[in-house]
Amino acid sequence: MQVRFWRALDRQERRELLARPGRRVDAAIVARVSEIIDDVEERGAAGVRDWAIKLDGHAPRTIELNARRVKDARAALTGEDIAALEIAAENVRIFHRETKPRDIKIELRSGLVCERRWRPISACGLYAPGGSAPLFSTLLMLAEPARAAGVGARIAVTPPMRDGDAHPMMVLAASLCELEALFLVGGAHAIAALAFGAGLTKAEKIFGPGNAYVSEAKRQVAARGLAAIDLPAGPSELMTVADAACDAEMVAADLLSQAEHDADAQVVLIATSIEVAEKILAALGEQMRDLPRADIAARALSHSFAVIVEDLEAAGAIANEYAPEHLSLHLENAEEFSRTIENAGAIFLGAASAEVFGDYIAGPSHVLPTDSAAKVWSGVSTAAFMKCISVQRLSENGAAALAGAAARLARLEGLEAHARAAELRR
Repeated sequence: MQVRFWRALDRQERRELLARPGRRVDAAIVARVSEIIDDVEERGAAGVRDWAIKLDGHAPRTIELNARRVKDARAALTGEDIAALEIAAENVRIFHRETKPRDIKIELRSGLVCERRWRPISACGLYAPGGSAPLFSTLLMLAEPARAAGVGARIAVTPPMRDGDAHPMMVLAASLCELEALFLVGGAHAIAALAFGAGLTKAEKIFGPGNAYVSEAKRQVAARGLAAIDLPAGPSELMTVADAACDAEMVAADLLSQAEHDADAQVVLIATSIEVAEKILAALGEQMRDLPRADIAARALSHSFAVIVEDLEAAGAIANEYAPEHLSLHLENAEEFSRTIENAGAIFLGAASAEVFGDYIAGPSHVLPTDSAAKVWSGVSTAAFMKCISVQRLSENGAAALAGAAARLARLEGLEAHARAAELRR
């Protein structure tokens, strides 16, 4: 993990340092994903099946979440496992239920009433990453806000485990969210299957994070107009700002919690002194010694970095430019510093607010924008599974009162038919 002094870098060096790892836009990934999508478009479910066998090692499977299957999943888990998942599901459910957008009606002037009516999207694809780690937590973070929104068809897909089955926690998570089935298929071919409705219900919008291939597949299906997507949600990233008041072991643990996600993940440390950085990096090295996913974390750390700043004003400027998916503040006055942040998917205030709580159990969805998309995108919420319809209602008197102004504006734009349509309401 390289260490750089911010003050010593020129403008170009700063830009290059804050750029995401190049593999995320690798030409080979773009080409392979395009090949997969083209094949699924041409051959449908047969194409999905062949890619699944080639890349997942198993043909796609549908797991019906009937009472027997859920009972078997519970039997394979400990009471502590089940209780932890139920706490997480409850927190996520409550948060998204309480933050669901409400319809609103406004009387702008006499005879003119305008409304916003929120309606659920009819069918949404929910991608829960699997592969080396079955992220049942992501299923909660997608299925619960979709349920709160009232989405009719929630199509959950996740890669199979090595034995071709689903992890018991994934099955139980799906059950707690009242899903009817899980589709065991992953990668870019799963995104294509959702976009075309190849072997499963077609999704109008696709949600969920994933590796570089999944992220690129989402980008391509959206660009082709096949399905909308939630947000750019690629490999995980965490930026941590730490000062002399921080607990170095906690900071190191937070950095590793994201580095172990994926070899393409990136973690960034902003420290207020070289001494603070050295303590954290030393703790990080110690914790790596017995980390089961140390190889993955090491690869992520190879394109991660630490920046030494002279003051928190510089730290805030860096954070806003980088626009991290997760921003963890190990600062003496984290609350005050957080007020300077304009661009971040989620902020975690203080040492007790570990980012891992956001990953699993705090409530807000952990599906957040990556690759600087937090400058313009928000994380997944109940609103993301809905669309808003405006409704305008004018009385005869209200229309008559506005007709003249509307007609004048229309003629100023050279649109005579518009003007006449307004004037008829006089």
